[in-house]
Amino acid sequence: MEIPEYVETLDREGRLMLAAAEEAGVDAKVATCAGWQVRDLLRHTGMVHRWATAFVAEGHTSYHPDGGLPDLDGDALLTWFGEGHRLLVDTLAGASPEVRCWTFLPAPSPLAFWARRQAHETTVHRVDAESALGGEPAAVPPDFAVDGIDELLRGFHGRPKSRVRTEEPRVLRVRATDHPDAVWTVRLSPQPPLSEHGEHSRADANTDVALGADVAVGADVDVDCELAGPAARLYLALWNRVPFPSVTGDASLATLWRETSGITWS
Repeated sequence: MEIPEYVETLDREGRLMLAAAEEAGVDAKVATCAGWQVRDLLRHTGMVHRWATAFVAEGHTSYHPDGGLPDLDGDALLTWFGEGHRLLVDTLAGASPEVRCWTFLPAPSPLAFWARRQAHETTVHRVDAESALGGEPAAVPPDFAVDGIDELLRGFHGRPKSRVRTEEPRVLRVRATDHPDAVWTVRLSPQPPLSEHGEHSRADANTDVALGADVAVGADVDVDCELAGPAARLYLALWNRVPFPSVTGDASLATLWRETSGITWS
């Protein structure tokens, strides 16, 4: 996806999130986030929007702390969220492609990183807001869902802080059944996960991972568990919003994902 597509998605998803929050009311419970009400969701996402805006607009080249959660509620909170979302969209849309600022995942450019990250941040939280209404949330487009799965597996869980680890080397496969070539091989070990886009089945790859050796893309590897389903559903399942559509093989690895993969704000 290109930067304008991410910004367009961010714009749409933020407006949908605000509409769902207004309809549900700030007191409504967020079914997909245990212990949260809509007000918590708005405060968190609105804070993240302003935090992201500051990096692009002010050009911070190192980590810059967020501004904290606002002491707002009701209509004032809804207005604050809408203003922050609009500011983020306008900042990204108007930024120079050459802007230089801090990021925390690999990307072609800082602007590409922030546009992508905030599009996915807002989409997942839009689903959260719609969960407060009951029923099924609006669908996530399959291509965008595939992009988000890749960001989560190869971005977030490629970092040293990922807690998705096993004592002995294991291999998890993630497959979007409705999208060609949307398959990831996730090698688990006492180290951070190593995720590759593609199918593999080499018998000795587990040993290679355990020894810290490089494993060539395209090599075969035995798979212990596969998580599969339509891209949009799999995307939300990997973000721990819905159950996995399909689990085959060792289901303990699906449980491991549920228990250790959560991304927390810190």
